Amino acid sequence: MLRTFKNFAHLLNAVLANVYFGFPGRKITVIGVTGTDGKTTTVHLIYHLLKQADKKVSMISTVQIRVGNTQHARGLHATTPSPWILQKMLRQSVNQGDEYFVLEVTSHGLDQHRVWGIPFTVGVLTNVTHEHLDYHQTMEQYVRSKLKLLQQSRIAIFPHQFQISHFKFLNKLSITNNQLRKQITFGLKKGNVTLQNFPFSTSLAGDYNKLNCLAAISVAQALKISHVTIRSALPSFTGVRGRMEEVNTGKGFRVIIDYAHTPYAFENVLKTLKPTVKGRLIHVFGACGGRDRSKRPLMGEIAARYDDVIILTEEDYGTENVTDIIRQLEDGINHQSSTINHQLLLIIPDRSEAIGKAVTLAKNGDLILLTGIGHQRFMTRGREEVPWDEKKEVERSIKQMNEQ
Repeated sequence: MLRTFKNFAHLLNAVLANVYFGFPGRKITVIGVTGTDGKTTTVHLIYHLLKQADKKVSMISTVQIRVGNTQHARGLHATTPSPWILQKMLRQSVNQGDEYFVLEVTSHGLDQHRVWGIPFTVGVLTNVTHEHLDYHQTMEQYVRSKLKLLQQSRIAIFPHQFQISHFKFLNKLSITNNQLRKQITFGLKKGNVTLQNFPFSTSLAGDYNKLNCLAAISVAQALKISHVTIRSALPSFTGVRGRMEEVNTGKGFRVIIDYAHTPYAFENVLKTLKPTVKGRLIHVFGACGGRDRSKRPLMGEIAARYDDVIILTEEDYGTENVTDIIRQLEDGINHQSSTINHQLLLIIPDRSEAIGKAVTLAKNGDLILLTGIGHQRFMTRGREEVPWDEKKEVERSIKQMNEQ
């Protein structure tokens, strides 16, 4: 009942915001991107391709808000902002003469009607994997929320096969809608591109990033961007802050920062990085408090399959007990470790100390992977938000090691 009331309040705000700002979404081509993983990278890829095609474009992502030539501070807690902020940004974009607006859209934003009133020209689904069951309760409800974007878009873009292990009901769900004028699918077959056999090169690592590229290429093609422009633009896209971001250590070991915080993301990032590690893979991670608890043991199991050293620590634990979160991650690690050689497992709740320990342990050829925080500039401890910069923490630890 409370959730229904809140969603009604969001809808009312969306209606009022649209009226106040003059329904700006109707005056610009809006591209929405949703999915459990890969949303942010795909949004930035689409933005990059359109900019390289000399189009006037703005965007809102988890990492960045860029309207025209102005970059706004990303102080929003929600990836998809409130209707008032969103409609204001759209109005500014329209007033500056933009042709396109690329928007990262969450399942929460869709369920809460925050994007009401925006006639999406293109809707993109990157994937649907295990996440947000604390809010949606069931995978079916989660998927249905995601599909709302495609169902209200003139052009729907989605993977050939978007399915989740152990959730056979997905085969019964359809995104077919009479209002859809066009559907475009993309995918990989044995690591090769299957989107109209579209060859391209990218500096981004991993098959999951190839899929993000294919999603962005699909959008560019739907918007009539030339193949020549697309192919020439992709190699110059170097990634997004906090997504597979490498820190220059000046040492014999590497450090990579990534936002991975779901089982699917863990599997993809670890599978991509493991073959590149000459020494040990040292992984520092935790899990967000107050969110889907059922994913924690799964993350632990996946980490245990790939990591040589695991350091469990804090990650936006909020009002939840950080020790309880770590214990749930440890349950998954111990379950998986019963079938493989047990790796070194350390529990260091303070993230600064955990990063410092990883740096101290690292030897030539090792790779330190920090996941979960990524681009964020704050971390939630209890009810307090403390300033945080993952990259600076690494640099501080290395400097401290050099001074000893």
